[in-house]
Amino acid sequence: MEHYNMNLTLKVWRQKNKDAQGNFETYQVPGISSEMSFLEMFDVLNERLINEGKDPIAFDHDCREGICGMCSMHINGRAHGPWQGTTTCQLHMRAFKDGDTITVEPWRAGSFPVVRDLTVDRGAFDRIIEAGGFVSVNTGNAQDANSILIPKDKADEAFAAAACIGCGACVAACKNSSAMLFVSAKVSQLALLPQGQPEKKTRVLNMLAQMDKEGFGSCTNTGACEAECPKEISLTNIARLNREFIAAGFTYEK
Repeated sequence: MEHYNMNLTLKVWRQKNKDAQGNFETYQVPGISSEMSFLEMFDVLNERLINEGKDPIAFDHDCREGICGMCSMHINGRAHGPWQGTTTCQLHMRAFKDGDTITVEPWRAGSFPVVRDLTVDRGAFDRIIEAGGFVSVNTGNAQDANSILIPKDKADEAFAAAACIGCGACVAACKNSSAMLFVSAKVSQLALLPQGQPEKKTRVLNMLAQMDKEGFGSCTNTGACEAECPKEISLTNIARLNREFIAAGFTYEK
């Protein structure tokens, strides 16, 4: 693979806090390697800003391995940038050309208020998980892996749903700022497994109630969430969530 350096123009959203009025600021970023990740490019820019006595650009990051979901950036109008099934930290600068102008924004959703610059508060997702995205089990030694029999196809489906990293790209891509793909992945993961059956009714009711309380929009099945999800979570999970919700509504006893 050919290695080359490029000179870029970045238009980055800067905002001191959720109450401040933000604006785009333009930065010239020369000498960027095509093999850098997008976050490494931001590291270079921030080092230069610090050396110039300016405030660095705040952005979320943690594992930088496509697992944690922290690297939430809207890049040229797409959540996590131009590559399909890729998080921002896995996006490499070879996705761009020398002389490109790149516009970078935080997630745009009322339920994800801006903390600073490109960093948003995704605590709403945590509260949805707290409402029901768990199973109640006795603590102690873990059971043997084969002690609970699970059909291979169900295990595969549950694993695919569990791949959701909670980054919020589905919300950022949705015209309604809906969190249905995220919630459906968490509900599906447990609804497909024996361990999730005792609380399946309260789980789906409580998680959807919390989602509405957090102010996320409704799902209109445009499919933008699946298209932009870095883990390619399927829309079939939303269908399963709807079935679980209807069944719980008919049979749940308070």
